[in-house]
Amino acid sequence: MSNETKRPLLLTMGDACGIGPEIAAAAWLGTAEREDLCLVGDVGVLRRALAQRGLSLPLARLGDLAELGRLPPNCLPVWQPDGLPADLLDCPQGRIDARAGRAATLCIEAAVAAIRAGAAAGLVTAPLHKEALHAAGVGYPGHTEMLQALAAAADGALPPVRMMLANEELRVVLVTIHVALREAIELLDIERVLQTIRISDAALRRFGLAAPRLAVAGLNPHAGEGGLFGREEIEIIAPAIESARAEGIEASGPYAPDTIFMRARKGEFDLVVAMTHDHGLIPVKYLGVEEGVNVTLGLPFVRTSPDHGTAFDIAGRGIADPSSMRAAIRMARRLLG
Repeated sequence: MSNETKRPLLLTMGDACGIGPEIAAAAWLGTAEREDLCLVGDVGVLRRALAQRGLSLPLARLGDLAELGRLPPNCLPVWQPDGLPADLLDCPQGRIDARAGRAATLCIEAAVAAIRAGAAAGLVTAPLHKEALHAAGVGYPGHTEMLQALAAAADGALPPVRMMLANEELRVVLVTIHVALREAIELLDIERVLQTIRISDAALRRFGLAAPRLAVAGLNPHAGEGGLFGREEIEIIAPAIESARAEGIEASGPYAPDTIFMRARKGEFDLVVAMTHDHGLIPVKYLGVEEGVNVTLGLPFVRTSPDHGTAFDIAGRGIADPSSMRAAIRMARRLLG
């Protein structure tokens, strides 16, 4: 497919005060086949990111995504959405700023609109800061919930989405995401757990696994120890697993959360379904964020992101590692086929 007709993979810059612009630009440069990659963000912020990494690449502002295929090689392509704050460069790097939260949101909204209009193929998002979103009056706790809302059907129905974090050793999908732990426990029910198992099975089949082996982690210590430490395994998780197996899904459990991730890492299972955010993400992140990728399952388009945050402590120093961003690009391409 020629550059003129291939739909681009969009890389949003994330929070302008964090490392997002830097790792997006560095990941673009570090990708061998980058003719279909286009950054979505503020031209001034991305030009600053290049300078902070000591790069003197030319930068081209696109008026339209169709211009991407006509650019000279080694020219960083940037599509700047309308309405970004004019004073974005005045935001101090390494600090929460409502302007950066608003800009990150506008970039995501523009990218999703382009994908849904058929002008782009998929999305890789650099990190945003949840407090900056809140400061900007954005009513979503993170990327996942924002993308779910942007992917709503014409009648307003939200697609059921789940977060998967994956690296070369472990895949984990979460039943609950960005809510307080007390609320996460209250949200658990048979249908939510069953839906997560279904989404996980379907995703791995798209990845090419004919019969994915899903391990479902329990919620309580020792998976409840037969009801001694809680009854969620008996009343919610086990019935969901039984229903999934009746549908032909190779799911098993509930397993003790403190050992199941080791078993999956050794190859006994292809994926672990975890009940809460930290139950599932701590084991993956412990293995290293350099190659970790966040994939939003259930969206009508491909979205991946790096397995880390805005890293305000090193923002602007030109030292952020773009490895996870590059891994997210590779994963997106794999999912796009």
